[in-house]
Amino acid sequence: MSGALVVRPAASWRDRRRFQRLPWLIYAPAGVRDPNWVPPILAQERLLLGWGRHPFYDNAEVVTLLAECGGQAVGRLAVLINHVHNRKYNERRGFFGFFECVNDATVARALFDAGLDWLRQRGMTAVRGPANPSLNYTCGLLVDGFDRPPCFLMTYNPPYYAALLKSCGFAKSQDMYAYEMDTVLLAALAERYKPAVRAAIERARLVMRPFEPRRHQQEIATYLDIYNRSLEGTWGFTPVQPSEARQIADELRHVIIPRFAVFAEIDGKPVGALLALLDYNQIVRKLNGRLFPFGFVRLLTGRRHITAARAMAMTMVPGYQVAGLGIVLLDYLVDAAAQWGIKRYEFSWVLESNAHSRGSLERAGTKIVSTYRMYDKAL
Repeated sequence: MSGALVVRPAASWRDRRRFQRLPWLIYAPAGVRDPNWVPPILAQERLLLGWGRHPFYDNAEVVTLLAECGGQAVGRLAVLINHVHNRKYNERRGFFGFFECVNDATVARALFDAGLDWLRQRGMTAVRGPANPSLNYTCGLLVDGFDRPPCFLMTYNPPYYAALLKSCGFAKSQDMYAYEMDTVLLAALAERYKPAVRAAIERARLVMRPFEPRRHQQEIATYLDIYNRSLEGTWGFTPVQPSEARQIADELRHVIIPRFAVFAEIDGKPVGALLALLDYNQIVRKLNGRLFPFGFVRLLTGRRHITAARAMAMTMVPGYQVAGLGIVLLDYLVDAAAQWGIKRYEFSWVLESNAHSRGSLERAGTKIVSTYRMYDKAL
């Protein structure tokens, strides 16, 4: 690189546009695109960066930084303070995310020096990431599994990013895994457990009901309530706030397929939920960052040809997590796959420290196909 290296907040329209277009310089230099890279939807990314109205920032602060050298954008970084996290854990922890950088440790260090100074000035004593912008959205740095495109709402990055973070003093905090299973194997597994499924339903007086699109907002609120209650106590978890729940409901309105979302109820009370989303990345990768005006139409009309789905969550509230409900929910995944023509499921992500979920998936015959890493650093 030639010229002086400068890092500054991306405050102007021009700098924000360069911030967002930087990934094209990294993943598609000279127009030759990494076949596994999925361009972000730019309009959605702007909201998650705090450049538009997003309820996550009702309880958070952010600064977006752009590094340039000789007039060329060479790196970017968002640094955040998540007040919900810090109140829950009684910490003064900052977060970083939306990191992209050329393969140059000098650039990475300059970006993080500026970002971590911003955090120190606001009293933070530690930093964690990548979180884009929190663990309830996309997060983690891909450290293994570079031979495949990411599933929907999962991250992707060049292999050298791990070395850049290490050069900036970051160390592993927690790994997260993506597991995969062919639906033929999943169907055979479900068939083997059919007696257990029937027994679980009868024993618990369980009623399974599909997602009701006409009650979309209420259904998402129910799902997120189960999500918040079931994940309480897991590593790094912060609850989705009510205003965020409404935003998420709006965003998922057109992408949820009812047969891939189901609730488990006992005596009319929801105690578990399953949510799987089609791997829309099979279409998004062709949109080049633009959802409107025609990308959204392509998303909806092309989804019948999607061949994979991501099982994002199979959640059960405390007290019901060992009652066989997981087997029942798994059985519904098989039925949904058969009706839609899904060939494989990705179960992601699963925390390294979640021995129960990992053990269940591994005993079922799933295989780890990607590993994502969260990093910490003391300030």
